[in-house]
Amino acid sequence: MQDASFDFFRNAIETPSPSGYEEPITRLIRDYAKPFADAIRTDVHGNVIVSAGDTSGPRLMYAGHCDQIGMLVSHIDEQGFLYAQTIGGWDPQQLIGQGMTIWTADGPIAAVISRKPIHLLTTKEREEVVQFKQMWLDIGAADEAETRSKVRIGDPVTLELRYRPLLGDLVSGPGMDNKTGMWTVIEALRRSSKSGNSLQCHLHSVATVQEEIGLRGAKTAAGSIHPDVAIAVDVTHASDCPTIEKNQQGHIRIGGGPVIFRGPNINAKVAVRLIELAENNSIPYQLAAVGRATPNDANVLQLHGSGVATGLVAIPNRYMHSAVEVISLSDIDHIAELLAKFAESLSAEDDFVPS
Repeated sequence: MQDASFDFFRNAIETPSPSGYEEPITRLIRDYAKPFADAIRTDVHGNVIVSAGDTSGPRLMYAGHCDQIGMLVSHIDEQGFLYAQTIGGWDPQQLIGQGMTIWTADGPIAAVISRKPIHLLTTKEREEVVQFKQMWLDIGAADEAETRSKVRIGDPVTLELRYRPLLGDLVSGPGMDNKTGMWTVIEALRRSSKSGNSLQCHLHSVATVQEEIGLRGAKTAAGSIHPDVAIAVDVTHASDCPTIEKNQQGHIRIGGGPVIFRGPNINAKVAVRLIELAENNSIPYQLAAVGRATPNDANVLQLHGSGVATGLVAIPNRYMHSAVEVISLSDIDHIAELLAKFAESLSAEDDFVPS
């Protein structure tokens, strides 16, 4: 991984992007991609579409959503404490005692989120799972007027965004879902454009928005690109940690390489091409199965227009939708390489119609 590519990844993890509030990270993406993209545009929904290659070739779309789960300030009480709604799927247990950031028009404001201390909980309350409505945000304001002078209803909130190296090549932080996938699709285009091999396809690497609230960005981006082939890149649950059932989730290891999915949401020929490219280029990979419509961008991509030959490649992720998501840098590097090889292999002669 080049230094500039690594810096882009780390900056992305430390940049806020709750669904519907992705502007800070989309600005980062556009600035980073300028030196190697043939074209960059942002659609009305907010998707950033980075393009390269032969405009007369088959249209290939890579989708990696750049939004993350977050919260939205919805109420300020008379003491200056704030209450919020969730953006995306949260386990409230993950939020107790966390450092948070409120992203206001005038800049970030530090906050903490908590509940009544355990010492003051009744016996019944101690036995109950905490609900989101029982927690509040505290910015240290003296009263409601001070809070309102700094924060507006509708301001987005994230966990404190931190990038933390662990042992080996593992790294941790909120937003690995799915800034990792976004990074791989942008990096794949960079590698393809710099490889010296002229692309025979027209590659569109898209940082999609609002995936966490209903796969919205991928649907609208596909509406303007009209891809012939599409591959979504998202995280998937690693099963190499306690309590995850391998017989249900599959044996998915962090550091084991790209996870190539097979199943009814996946075009069989796209999956085979990905497997062959991994094997021919000594890229480690893992297989996973999903027997239904996927809960990620691959879902809507497959159903666009009269149908799109769709693949799904995933990054093993521990502790998804938490403050301590963990991924392997080698996994995202290998996925970027696999996607670059796929783009370089695609030509007008390819046929992905089931035979």
